[in-house]
Amino acid sequence: MSYLEEISLKGRDANPFFRMMGIEIVSYAEGGAVLTMDVRPDMMNGDGWLQGGVYTALADEAMALALFTVLKENEIIATISESTSFYRGVQDGTIIAEGTVIRKGRKVAFTKGVVKRPGETGVVLAESSASFAVIAQE
Repeated sequence: MSYLEEISLKGRDANPFFRMMGIEIVSYAEGGAVLTMDVRPDMMNGDGWLQGGVYTALADEAMALALFTVLKENEIIATISESTSFYRGVQDGTIIAEGTVIRKGRKVAFTKGVVKRPGETGVVLAESSASFAVIAQE
């Protein structure tokens, strides 16, 4: 069973990280995905702000799910590199990550992720870009 089939069947339970972090799947389609997550006290850094790695992890999952929507049946992916820029901190509420495939080649794919608050048009909390190895399995 493919990852997308598992997601379709089990929702977030198809991904143990989604369960652990409380990530909800909003949508996924041709080259795009949207995920949400409630900010919890155990996700904070020592100063009481959402730890930066959480932004990165949520964006990474949205970008990977977006990429899965355009893979061929025999292809899998692995992150090669990822960079995140942080613009605003949060201490509570819900955040949303939108992942988009910029370009998928035969061996490498490029993606973009934007993290923001739902309903706050134009207010970006963080932006990520990532490249993934596209691996054809035999």
